[in-house]
Amino acid sequence: MTSLYRKSFVWFFLCLTLSHPAWSADGIEIPGYAPATGVERSYHVQKATETDMSFWFDKPGASAMTMRGAFRRRMTMPSRDEDGMRVRWSLSADLPAGTAGLADSYQMNLLYRTSLTAYGTATLEFETDLNGNPRTLSDADQIVAHMREMAAGGAPAAGGSAARESGGYDIIAKIEANPLLIVAALVPEAQLLATGQSYQAETMEMGQASVASRDEDYGGVNVPVTSTWTLKSTDATAGTATLSLSEEADAAAFSQSQQPVIANLMSSFAERAKSLTADQLASVKRASKNRSVELVVSLNDGSTLEASEIVTVTTGDATFRTYTHIQREDMPAKLPLPAVLTAKDLQTPDLGIEPLPSAKTGPGILDELSTPPAPPTASQDMAAAADDDGAKAIAPVSLAVKSAEVALSPVSYDHGLNIMLTPEGAAAFRDFTQAALGRQTQMLINDNVVMEPWMREPIMDGRIVLSGTDRKDLEALAEQLKAPGAKIVVRLRP
Repeated sequence: MTSLYRKSFVWFFLCLTLSHPAWSADGIEIPGYAPATGVERSYHVQKATETDMSFWFDKPGASAMTMRGAFRRRMTMPSRDEDGMRVRWSLSADLPAGTAGLADSYQMNLLYRTSLTAYGTATLEFETDLNGNPRTLSDADQIVAHMREMAAGGAPAAGGSAARESGGYDIIAKIEANPLLIVAALVPEAQLLATGQSYQAETMEMGQASVASRDEDYGGVNVPVTSTWTLKSTDATAGTATLSLSEEADAAAFSQSQQPVIANLMSSFAERAKSLTADQLASVKRASKNRSVELVVSLNDGSTLEASEIVTVTTGDATFRTYTHIQREDMPAKLPLPAVLTAKDLQTPDLGIEPLPSAKTGPGILDELSTPPAPPTASQDMAAAADDDGAKAIAPVSLAVKSAEVALSPVSYDHGLNIMLTPEGAAAFRDFTQAALGRQTQMLINDNVVMEPWMREPIMDGRIVLSGTDRKDLEALAEQLKAPGAKIVVRLRP
């Protein structure tokens, strides 16, 4: 079972063992991973995140948020050799046909579309080991170059200290150091599928648990993780086996690794932190992480046909939970889905609109990620021309501010500026955003442009969330907006 456990973490193997499923008195043999080359496989992927920071808010439940997404991925293995495989994934942010519930409740799809725009690609090709774990990304240089152009406002960015002040360059530097972060961001499914695949045949006994351990690095802290594998069932007719994996991080070591995160959380809720009792403070300083996975594996070629994963992290008395379900479309579903993935009605957070990273650098990566609608087709030219007169009639509006506070976002776990308009300002902003749909706008504070978002949907509740820039800059904007008579001006971009 050792080589089954290691599959998510060992990257290089030097031999390939092909085998066929076989039952024996000692258990069942799961063959080594041997997918057919040149055959495209389609996968239905569903994801969700749940965030609960109720402990830190005066109104319990007010900070609990859920986001979800649904995607269709296509994967082909063009080639393989004795050392590894070459895999190509085709990516899309579009909702698959027949997805349950309203499209607006799938906000991960909007974020994923933004990611594809940032990386400038809808296809990833990379080398894997013989289990399917990503090993080397192709065309990483082109992706990084595209990100640099975007971070520089569309111009090639060979250098320049001003441009490097943009937060986008921190992300680019991390990707340059480890290009596989792109795979983790765009195709995390590849790693989850690889969890159920072994480069060599494995014999497992029904119901018998196999336990192994390893260390994971969290910010320089080695955290022991215990993994338990179990063969739950087999289906001779379908030619599949269902496996379960449970993982738990050592509580003391994981708590130690999370202390900087916890300290940041406490500083963000300083007044609340001052009122904590000794028992509450001890609870806040504890952290835990566990992972539960079920996998349906083919007894013909050792490939993962379906996977369901739940990861739960509790730190600083805040709980973050992620759900992932992957199903190969040519195979029937066997695993139960969490209700959050199938609910017709789902309360989702308002993602708001994103600001420029800095007034010094001009348009930057956050603006470029807010991609404009596709240009009109030839058949729409006359309608677009007629629309120009209407655009000119959309006058700038001045919006009175009711409150402006910098707080930690329970969605992105980063700081954001939460702006609430007065009722009159909210009504004016609603009318403006409805009239400006599909157009690029500008928001000004004290006559300075702070962002240039494309207006994709009307904003009805009078709330604006600015995120993705330096906390000190956000706090400075908040102070400006707290001044008596402070107003925000929004207009079409000239």
